[in-house]
Amino acid sequence: MSGFIWDIDPVALRLGPIQIHYYGLLIACVLVIGYYLWNWQMRNAGYDPDQVITFPFYIGILTVVGARLGHCFFYEPAYYLAHPISIFKVWKGGLSSHGAAIGMLGAIFLYSYTKKIPLYLMLDSNSFVAALIATLVRIGNFLNSEIVGRITDLPWCVRFMRFEDGGRYCRHPSQLYEACFGLGIFIALLLIERRLGKRRPPAFLSAIFMVAYFSSRFIVEFVKEPQTLPPTSPLTMGQYLSIPFFLIGLALLVFSLRHRHETPPSTPKGPPQREKRRKKRATS
Repeated sequence: MSGFIWDIDPVALRLGPIQIHYYGLLIACVLVIGYYLWNWQMRNAGYDPDQVITFPFYIGILTVVGARLGHCFFYEPAYYLAHPISIFKVWKGGLSSHGAAIGMLGAIFLYSYTKKIPLYLMLDSNSFVAALIATLVRIGNFLNSEIVGRITDLPWCVRFMRFEDGGRYCRHPSQLYEACFGLGIFIALLLIERRLGKRRPPAFLSAIFMVAYFSSRFIVEFVKEPQTLPPTSPLTMGQYLSIPFFLIGLALLVFSLRHRHETPPSTPKGPPQREKRRKKRATS
């Protein structure tokens, strides 16, 4: 039997009736590391953590809701329209990365509007989190033997023994392709941040992420097992959904380059709460 055999149990730990999955552990890593990445960016912009502490609740809830609804109505609309109660059965699986992106953007727009934080700053500060999600979620998909690639005879092909064909065919490890792209984008964003810092144009990080990620996602879709649309379709559903996000990224990049000589404000209106507390201690 040629190809690499992948037959890992997706359950990392069993404690009686409780099962802890590798995918869940990776999502937990996203929440923890993403929170610190978000705080790091907002501190660099001059915001006190007390001013932005509620954002993880916004993005956590709306991203999950968007991911679930995206899967239901992008990939299996007929089934979920006929069985709407199944939409709430998230434990049975079914999340869409494009739906998650829509939910994430919704949280960013909502928080920017309600908290009066510049939209470009919200977008840039979440680019690192988005790249982290793109990396770890695909690793989780690989551990779950789901969202597999098309059949191939390449030397690095994988036989997913827990996939529906029982490992009969050797397939592209497309999950790892996307994870590598996500990691590369994450490193690129770190290098840009290190080199430019506060001198970077507004919305530059978010533009780079959206153009790089959704173009790479478009490419990887050519070697992924088709979902929803028939094999005769010129593009996959994932490719059709990637095009609008790619175009948004291009628009952001044009906006960013046109404003590259402008110095965006780096601090919120009014002194941060941390500075207020420091002054209060100094005068007491």
